[in-house]
Amino acid sequence: MNTNTGRLRDLEGRQSQLLRLVELSLILNSTLDLNELLQQITETATELLDCEASSILLYDEKNPRLYFAAATGSDPAELAKIPVPIEGSLAGTIFRTNQPMILNNVEQDPRHYTLVSDKVKFKTRTLLGVPMPIKDRTMGVLEAINKRDGEFTERDVAILSVTAAHAAIAINNARLLHATRQALKQVQQANEVKNNFLALASHELRTPLGIIMGYSTFLKEDTKDEASSELANQVLTAARQMRSILDEMSNLTMLKADTMNLKPQRVPMQDVLTYACEGIKDIASTRDLKLVFAFSEEPFYVDVDIDKTSLALINLLNNAIRFSPQGSTITIGTVAQGDKVLAWVQDQGIGI
Repeated sequence: MNTNTGRLRDLEGRQSQLLRLVELSLILNSTLDLNELLQQITETATELLDCEASSILLYDEKNPRLYFAAATGSDPAELAKIPVPIEGSLAGTIFRTNQPMILNNVEQDPRHYTLVSDKVKFKTRTLLGVPMPIKDRTMGVLEAINKRDGEFTERDVAILSVTAAHAAIAINNARLLHATRQALKQVQQANEVKNNFLALASHELRTPLGIIMGYSTFLKEDTKDEASSELANQVLTAARQMRSILDEMSNLTMLKADTMNLKPQRVPMQDVLTYACEGIKDIASTRDLKLVFAFSEEPFYVDVDIDKTSLALINLLNNAIRFSPQGSTITIGTVAQGDKVLAWVQDQGIGI
């Protein structure tokens, strides 16, 4: 009867451990926060093996050593400061040989790394350590310390090995996610710098470019020397091409931006249209196109971002200039419609 009772309890214990392993697997597969993963692994290992503590040591690829990533009941930040050598330590031996190790009398083993015990004021009596395999390499060591009842057994080795295998996969996934997020963050920062440069360049270059276009137009019309007039015309043509590039840069910046920062101001819609035409009238003159305003002097006030709204109108005007017959008229108009304002650009092209 006593034997049967003992077997029943043993079976119940094994079933409980298997259920706990299944639970751990589900948790690890659904958690990508590294600190949370490490905490969950050490707590589960301590519970499964009924021991006083457990710890995770991971391999530092930059410096060939192991370091404590987590430990039950200890500050991981403090433990991480203690380097554990690959040579001459129990954890290092497990890592190098890729084999589990049971030591039920740790103090008698010369490989026992006493610096850790001295630092955390924790006396290690018995220890079970298993490698943490990931694909064709070992990423660290999972240790269980001080079995509460008796000594560590081969059954404990099997349980901790399964735990270590699940843990290695979960930790590797968390690291990959972290690396991916860091890479994405760097790409976003680089993209932001590029967009800021495009926005700044397209904005700051407009004023000096406008001056160049104004003077070159004046020189072209005022000079009587044919050679000088041709030179001024070349400068004006190049400046117009640059103005077109700046417009494209502004469009590209807005298209690539995840969000758009608007700076609305209360202004008459007529002023917005006039501002847009100022940026396009020199290009229109090259094709002998006439810009005609179709709106009353009574202001229709709107709350808009002047730069972005005028850029939208400039795009419409550019399209009208491109497809309008030479010498024709382009009409820019606006009218109030209740609490809204309608604005339009009308040309004499062939249409869509």
